[in-house]
Amino acid sequence: MSTLDLRPAPAPAPRLQRILRHARMETVLVTRNGEQLLLALVIPLGLILGQAVAGERLGIAREPFVASVIALGLWSTGFTSLAITTAFERRYGVLERLVATPLRRTDLMLGKAAMVIAVALAQAAVLALAGVAAGWSPRPSVAQTAVAAGVVVLSLAAFSGLALVLAGRASAELTLGLANLVYLLGAAGGLLVPVAAFPGWAQPVISLLPTTALGETLRTWAGGGVDALPLIVVAVWAVAALALARKVFRWTS
Repeated sequence: MSTLDLRPAPAPAPRLQRILRHARMETVLVTRNGEQLLLALVIPLGLILGQAVAGERLGIAREPFVASVIALGLWSTGFTSLAITTAFERRYGVLERLVATPLRRTDLMLGKAAMVIAVALAQAAVLALAGVAAGWSPRPSVAQTAVAAGVVVLSLAAFSGLALVLAGRASAELTLGLANLVYLLGAAGGLLVPVAAFPGWAQPVISLLPTTALGETLRTWAGGGVDALPLIVVAVWAVAALALARKVFRWTS
């Protein structure tokens, strides 16, 4: 006969399971937030529809524009949504309580990173399908596809680092205002507007922004060209932003 061992044996879940469960929770919270869905999908889809309706009359070419809108969506997910969400979690003591559980600080950050990647991939797929339905026909090369994949990943890392720097130091209300302001500035500074459209004296500065690197990469990808320089730009930004976030982020308000 076997005997039952009913003694309690409490133990945390395996680390990978903790991270994946936290990532799932973060993803559910993002999809339930109306403001974040507005930035992530509603505005970009509206821009794609607007180009399909009036783009030819306004002289806006479909191929680079849809690629720019996908970059805008990734910017909103990697920076704006993450900054606002994290700032309010810090204000209400959510982060302070979470790190008192078996979910450690590194696990929490990895869970947020997994959420950003999952949401960004789904977002890019939806916007790309909407663009194709509106007549978008990109002509990517194999080399630029590899470059674009690297730039997207490093851009999301850079955006997330910058988001955590802002959310980890500023108040929730200030983060809300600044994140939305920076979102608009980023959209105008290289995401939707190509570098060539800026005055000559501003182009060298604009081209060094991570938002510009992402926008130019996806526009080049859609047009069939190859340009690996943005990969270096976003790599530098990613390392610097994540290092700064690790140094200055505060878990309590």
